[in-house]
Amino acid sequence: MTLKQLSYFLAIAREGSFLKAAQTVYIAQSALSHQMSLLEDELGASLFHRTKRGVTLTQAGELLQAHAQSVLRQVDDAKSSIASLSHTPAGRVIVGIAHSVSNALALPLYQQIQTESPGIELELTEELTGNLMRQLHAGQLHMAVLFDDGTLDGLEVLPLISERLSVIAPLNHPAIAANRRTLSLQEALALPLILPASPHGVRPIIEQAALEAGLSPPNVVADISSVSILRTALLAGMGCTLLPVMPLVSDIDQKALRALTLHQPTVQRTVCLCRSAHNPPSVAAKQVWQATGALIQALSAQGRWRDTTLV
Repeated sequence: MTLKQLSYFLAIAREGSFLKAAQTVYIAQSALSHQMSLLEDELGASLFHRTKRGVTLTQAGELLQAHAQSVLRQVDDAKSSIASLSHTPAGRVIVGIAHSVSNALALPLYQQIQTESPGIELELTEELTGNLMRQLHAGQLHMAVLFDDGTLDGLEVLPLISERLSVIAPLNHPAIAANRRTLSLQEALALPLILPASPHGVRPIIEQAALEAGLSPPNVVADISSVSILRTALLAGMGCTLLPVMPLVSDIDQKALRALTLHQPTVQRTVCLCRSAHNPPSVAAKQVWQATGALIQALSAQGRWRDTTLV
């Protein structure tokens, strides 16, 4: 198995066609097919479903795709790190950000890296937390901003800030009196709640808080893991949610939604910066790691990331 074969394989997976892939990697289609036949013989498995419309990956192909992306990324990291020995950090760095953190972090991080480390090509990807975990373990991300819900085994974890959850509700929700400013956890759990599907986002944190307090599980009326769809559902009056304020801060400030303080007990999540404990980071990835950690803490200390405290 060679790096070229892995690169050719990923081109076919990306293009869905041997002909189109051959054009993108500048070799004859017959030569490309021969290389893939050698790779399939070596692995003892078929990598493609071949049809008149093109090709799709088999189960073995999907497994190889994740490994091939990781291997080639590490090769690129090695080249970038060696090149950076005599220059400023350079290269591509992929950072995963959970949906509910994007509003607070994505733009400030991109602007800071662009200003302070112009040689670094920063790629931000917004995903569900479970997907980010899988991509980190597979080596497809350099790092990700996640929440410590007890499932971060096998990762290097840097806790940064604690973020308080609030009850976020439509402005005139019938289950919440207009003069209420706080709700107990028990009251909040009884509301018609729209929450991320388990085990994503705040869902496991809320369920664990209910369990520890000896309370009934949350009254979930809809599983919605997308912040934008969740926002639409809240504005339509479909229910309430338990989230930090930052994902919906614009609507709260404009009084399209209301945020109530959650207490008895309060519920918090710890925002962490995570990376693989096994794959060595490139010089550029180390630079972004340090910059991201410092930025998250600065945003909290300056009050720009609301309802947070430094860990």
